[in-house]
Amino acid sequence: MSNQIVEILSPEEIRRTVNRLASQVIEEAPDLSGVVLLGIYTRGVPLAQLLADQIQHIEGKQVTVGAIDITFYRDDLDKIQIRTPERTEIPVDLTGKTVILVDDVIYSGRTIRAALNAVAEYGRPEIVKLLALVDRGHRQLPIHPDFVGKVLPTAKDEKVKVYLQSVDGRNAVELRKF
Repeated sequence: MSNQIVEILSPEEIRRTVNRLASQVIEEAPDLSGVVLLGIYTRGVPLAQLLADQIQHIEGKQVTVGAIDITFYRDDLDKIQIRTPERTEIPVDLTGKTVILVDDVIYSGRTIRAALNAVAEYGRPEIVKLLALVDRGHRQLPIHPDFVGKVLPTAKDEKVKVYLQSVDGRNAVELRKF
């Protein structure tokens, strides 16, 4: 069987999806001064910035954006090739804040579990929510996103690949079938 690539979201669909997600965050958290968008490396970080830019555009208010690397919080370090960790950048104490973890794709839930463990080292947020551009199912942990751009049922042998302009030079979401 040959590789097959199917475009799931075009650049325009990604723009509209980010706009919708930003609007949902605004509705859910009317006091934006207490919101921290915390992007999970790699593509959750630029996605968090896109959301912050859109919130600024809609509301005229800035939200705090940070970045978190969960490499050493993973429960499968023995099974993965460890890459050079990125730098966690959280510009404020998270205590009492509304933290929205931002990731491009949610799959098993293990990345989010690791992110929750990492967040605990930076304060005690009032609430932690999860935003994912794509939810592809197959959860291994009882974790569910609060904000979802696209629900995309997949087979376990399929891959979802997100491309963002600031990292990849283009915007797209693709489903790769092997």
